[in-house]
Amino acid sequence: MNKLYIGNVSAEASEEDLESIFKQWKIPHSGPFLVKTGYAFVDCPDEKAAMRAIDVLSGKVELHGKVLEVEHSVPKRQRSCKLQIRNIPPHMQWEVLDGMLAQYGAVETCEQVNTDTETAVVNVRYAVRDHARLAMEKLNGSMMENYALKVSYIPDETAAPEGPPSGGRRGFNARGPPRAGSPGLGARPKVQSDIPLRVLVPTQFVGAIIGKEGATIRNITKQTHSKIDIHRKENAGAAEKPITIHSTPDGCSNACRTIMDIMQKEAVDTKFTEEIPLKILAHNNFVGRLIGKEGRNLKKIEQDTGTKITISPLQDLTLYNPERTITIKGSIEACSRAEEEVMKKIRESYESDMAAMNLQSNLIPGLNLNALGLFPSGAPGMGPSMANVPPPGAHGGSYGCSPYGAEGPFWASMLSASSQPLAGQPESETVHLFIPALAVGAIIGKQGQHIKQLSHFAGASIKIAPAEGMDAKQRMVIIVGPPEAQFKAQCRIFGKLKEENFFGPKEEVKLEAHIKVPSFAAGRVIGKGGKTVNELQNLTCAEVVVPRDQTPDENDQVIVKISGHFFACQLAQRKIQEILAQVRRQQHQQQQQPKTPSGSQPPTPRRK
Repeated sequence: MNKLYIGNVSAEASEEDLESIFKQWKIPHSGPFLVKTGYAFVDCPDEKAAMRAIDVLSGKVELHGKVLEVEHSVPKRQRSCKLQIRNIPPHMQWEVLDGMLAQYGAVETCEQVNTDTETAVVNVRYAVRDHARLAMEKLNGSMMENYALKVSYIPDETAAPEGPPSGGRRGFNARGPPRAGSPGLGARPKVQSDIPLRVLVPTQFVGAIIGKEGATIRNITKQTHSKIDIHRKENAGAAEKPITIHSTPDGCSNACRTIMDIMQKEAVDTKFTEEIPLKILAHNNFVGRLIGKEGRNLKKIEQDTGTKITISPLQDLTLYNPERTITIKGSIEACSRAEEEVMKKIRESYESDMAAMNLQSNLIPGLNLNALGLFPSGAPGMGPSMANVPPPGAHGGSYGCSPYGAEGPFWASMLSASSQPLAGQPESETVHLFIPALAVGAIIGKQGQHIKQLSHFAGASIKIAPAEGMDAKQRMVIIVGPPEAQFKAQCRIFGKLKEENFFGPKEEVKLEAHIKVPSFAAGRVIGKGGKTVNELQNLTCAEVVVPRDQTPDENDQVIVKISGHFFACQLAQRKIQEILAQVRRQQHQQQQQPKTPSGSQPPTPRRK
């Protein structure tokens, strides 16, 4: 990776001009400049020199009126799955970066490159060539916190001459070596648990926890071998701020104990007389099992640790914040023991759900789990950290919770998604979802803010069709986007209807969705004697109907109606799309087969 390509070179430029620029910026090179029309090549003695040339010169230095572009020189055959992303904001969290990269496909490795620049640089390897190309197209030049990302190919020595490399299952690949908490920091310790510890602390104690110039928090991090994020900018003006601790279970507990000690000392120094309970944030999906049948698990933890534990009500949950607050009252020693027991239960629930998901990972084809981000923090390759949950109305968090407020393992029991990637960029789909007419205002929001945020969050176009008549009881929502966008948009709509009480407390949200299929493919959805559609209904628990005697529209398409709760609808939609994809593949193969010229007969074998 020491050979450089220099682009946008003026026709007047000479080898001496380029040599002079490298000399001026003290960048060594190990060979002569090979100058062509409009571009040039040069070798550097090592990767560090090559990276310095890219950082210092590319887009910054002019030669004969043209701004030079400098990047790694990569032969076409090696422009495969490996990319280098530069100019990453130094304080950007790894969870956010991982979530961003995963939007374009399964990431096999993501490793930080040591450079002298303030911004960070990572080398990324995608499982599929097309996903790397898509990431290159979408990310190069895109703005990230006022920094313009720069993306280029780097040599992929393992690139096959054709076809994508066979990768592991999507969403569960190795993520490379442990990395820093943000791309500007040093290496973080190996984290054994996938679930971080999240606590809420009174805002007035945040300064004491950080310490002068960050000295206190650095000491805690060092002593407990943990990475600690204090989310000071979240919920401006709030009385409490969340803190996320990434470490081993022991490291999390030790860091939590130290933070409680600091708050107690600060309370004494500032004559703060109110009790300071320990408040732990936990995803709602784990809370039911923490409480246990008739509250037995929670009562046992209280008895064993001598604490009083309460949990915030379900009514406090929103689609933007699916976390419950677990409040523990008692001595610091007792609270510390209770934290260990509470988090032990939560981690067990998480591991149980992940195991169930691994076992049930082949039902919904074509969904990119990485892009969904509908799971609690720390799930490998599953979206941004819960540490970045935005306040209601803010864009950024992809933090779906069950639209029913269920406390079971929602993805294990209802969502079983494939980790197999789609080939190339997923195709856009159109779904017509029918909602109660009275719910239109809730979906649109004040001055259209909610539907705009929903569209932005899901990455889909979402429009509400005009009412069909004055007395229409339903309105059609038109959602256009790839599978992940459909999943996220529809999940939020189902959840919003539940949240706004358009369905009763014990009533499941069931909606009807229409998708259009080519008329010639409708028979494949139905199957011989209705076999396929019956199997589809048995598998998905959704009602699937292809109305008879439909007149195809101007695009020769007919409607398939799907009714049911959210996951049933999703499963049915994905299965129908899989059938359509098979039909398209067969059509394509038939078109590729050589045709016998009209009027001619195949040659007859000669008799001996």
